[in-house]
Order: sequence, then C-alpha cells, then structure tokens
Amino acid sequence: MSKIKVAVIGVGNCASGLVQGVYYYKDIDKEEEALGLRHLFLGGYHPRDIQFVSAFDIDDRKVGKDLSEALFSEPNNTIKFAEVPELGVPVLKGPISDGVGEYLKSVIHVSESREVDVAQSLKESGAEIVINLLPSGAVEASRRYAEEALKAGCAFINATPTFIASDTAWAKLFEGAELPVVGDDLTDQVGATILHKTLLKALVDRGVHVSETYQLDVGGGAESLNTLERAREVKRMVKTKSVEGVLPYKAAVVAGSTDYVDFLGNQRDSYFWIQGLYFGAVPMRLDMRLSTVDAPNAGSVAFDVIRAVKVALNRGLGGPLSSVSAYAFKHPPKECPFEAAEQRFMEFIYGKRER
Repeated sequence: MSKIKVAVIGVGNCASGLVQGVYYYKDIDKEEEALGLRHLFLGGYHPRDIQFVSAFDIDDRKVGKDLSEALFSEPNNTIKFAEVPELGVPVLKGPISDGVGEYLKSVIHVSESREVDVAQSLKESGAEIVINLLPSGAVEASRRYAEEALKAGCAFINATPTFIASDTAWAKLFEGAELPVVGDDLTDQVGATILHKTLLKALVDRGVHVSETYQLDVGGGAESLNTLERAREVKRMVKTKSVEGVLPYKAAVVAGSTDYVDFLGNQRDSYFWIQGLYFGAVPMRLDMRLSTVDAPNAGSVAFDVIRAVKVALNRGLGGPLSSVSAYAFKHPPKECPFEAAEQRFMEFIYGKRER
C-alpha cells in the first residue's frame, strides 16, 4: 500500500500522542497484540503507513526543530510511550490569527520567525491530508488552515469544535474541490462523551427513566486552559447535544463544562452524575470519576479517520464524509446513534457508497 502523507496543524500534546502511536505499533502485525488499538488494519492500511510530511506551529520552542524533537518540547507535557526517530520534517511557522488566547499568552512563546506560505509548503511536502489539532477556540486559525488545505489540494480532518465539516458553506467548498472533509470535534477513545452516552443508553434500555445528568471535566493541559477561556460554551453545547441524542425523552442534561488545574499536567478527570427512577418509581443515582491522559486518548480514533480519508481519496470522493464524521466526531454533519454510525463507517471502508 502507498504511504498516507499527513500534515499536522498544531504540534501540541495530541500531535505528540498521534506520532508516537505510529512508532509504538509499527512492528505489530497481529490484531490481538495491538493493545489499545481499535483496528490494526483498516481499508488495507496499517498505522505504519501513516507518514508525517509537514508540521506547523507558532511556539519558538518548536518552530525550526525536527518534528520528532518538537513533540517533546515545552509546553508539551504528555506521557512519552514511544521513541520517535528523526523525521526530517521541520516544524514551520504558521499563521497566528486567533490561535493564542489571553490565558495561553503566558504559556505560548510566539516565534518571531517569518510565517510561511502554508499552501505552498503543503504542496512541496507532498501532503494529501491535513489534520487540524489547534486548540479549541482558535476559530479563525482553523478556518485559515482549511482554506490553505483547499488551495493545496489536501483533504481536511477537523479535530477541533470549530464548525467546518458540519458547515454547509465549507462543505460545498470541499465538494467543489473534490476533496474529502471530516469533523467536527474528534471523539476520544475513552472519552467522557462516549462513556456518558453509553451509561445513559444502558440505563434507558433497562427501563430507567433518567431525569437529570451532568458530566464535568477538570484538566491541566493547554487545551483545558484554552477551553476554559474561549471554547467552554461551544464545547458544552456540542457535548450536551450529543449526549441528549441518546435519550428518547427530555431530561435535564449538562455536559462538557471544563475547569483548569495546572498540576494535573496532561491528565483529565471527568465526573459523571446521573439521577433517575426505576421499578416502582424508586430513585437511583450514579456518581463516578474517570481519569485519563489526554494526548493518547485521541490516537486510536484519529488513526481510523486518517485511513478512512485515504480510502476516500483513493476513490476520488469529495465533500463531507458523513459516515466517517458520525463515527468519529461529536458534531458531524449528520448525527446518528453510535451503533448505526459504526456500521455505516465499516460499510464505507469496505465499499458501500456514502449515505
């Protein structure tokens, strides 16, 4: 199989986890040995087929360094679980736009290097897919990179909550350019949203009437800090809508409120509270905490998305990929229950047309 040539926008903790994952799994050839990975092979592609050919950031501790070194440069603070060899991919200075909020000004050291021509750099690198891993709240910067991907003839994966794949105008632009676009807001492998939805569905299926529920996040990474300042409301809206979708009736639902605790580092604690009535209208209550490390949590799902987008490119498909988006994102162009989304995703991988 040919390599899947990927450009990374934002060399933060998520990028670190993603690139490390390629080298963690590269020598594994048996599904049963691929611990923590949903699909070792997907559409004929293995994670080792993913090749990072270009990277963009604005922090002077990363710009100019090889991607392999920049992944572990401050302010990145996630776990190191794999050795990454020198990649021969220098981190380029991208546009700042609205990429640095007030809360992040003390964390990000903006490079004084000259901003590169992003579209030209993408073309020169041979990138075919751009994955946007910018912080939540960097709306204009995300849109700018989507424009540059279109100019360069690249597919676009939007891992942020900025509405691009789910925005009709953007969808038409990518459809017109015959380039795939997927998004928005990538789900985690062991994420609060999917776990919350699973818990609620299990209770509803068992006849419990859920009356009230919330899910709150506390984290220490730059993403948590940035979300607290600039994306708290949109994240809350996206997550709440996603969670409400599993309930067949109206209930009081709050999901995705975030706070920041610096000493947690790249760790995230998610708190779940569910109240309802079961047989005889007797009350029940569930109170639970989930602790994860943020960066690796996106890896398994991102690997599936990257390979699915490559499959779409091989088939000459353009515009929003509804099945891939519903499977892997919190705010896809078309919502559907997770089981149905997973079935549609696998049907797409193995040759069925988009629906």
